[in-house]
Amino acid sequence: MKRIVLLSALALLLCAISDEAFAQSKKMTRKEKEAAWRAERLRKRAAEERIEIHNDSIEYLQAIASLKGGSWALEAGNLTFSNGTTDFVTESTNFVSVNNGMATVQTALDESNVYSPNGLGGITLTGQVGDEEMKIDRYGNVYYNFGVYGSEISATVSVVLSAGSNRATATIAPNFNNMNLTMSGNLYPYNSAGIIEGITGH
Repeated sequence: MKRIVLLSALALLLCAISDEAFAQSKKMTRKEKEAAWRAERLRKRAAEERIEIHNDSIEYLQAIASLKGGSWALEAGNLTFSNGTTDFVTESTNFVSVNNGMATVQTALDESNVYSPNGLGGITLTGQVGDEEMKIDRYGNVYYNFGVYGSEISATVSVVLSAGSNRATATIAPNFNNMNLTMSGNLYPYNSAGIIEGITGH
């Protein structure tokens, strides 16, 4: 009888140990799964970042080639005026561009106003490009300056292209007043830009 009791107790002890080991095994498996999930998530994030960097590098090189080739457009997502105020705007209708030796500066602040000078709620001014200068600093930032001369515009345009991407700003400084305008956005080859040009000012 004592032997049966002893064997029963031993069996129960073995079952308890087995259950605890099984539970511990489940815990470890869950931890391992979580660790594997985190590792996979980090791997995917790193891969996405590599793709993004690669794409940025391509767009950066395309932007430089476009500036050098004199055929580009900077689509502005926001405009900063000389008094420091900033307006967020539609990229396709707010831009500065150069193509075939001609520059265009366009704004469309109120696109519901079809009776504006350009029919898009702003102005569209064009002129010939001259006095071009371009340099790249040791970090890869590109500085491109030129003049634009037309019947209704005479200004200096200063473009800064950020290293490693096609993010850029263009500051338009009129030659006869201090009403500067800075456009910030992305710079594309002219033929692949999505700009919509309104009625010119002359």
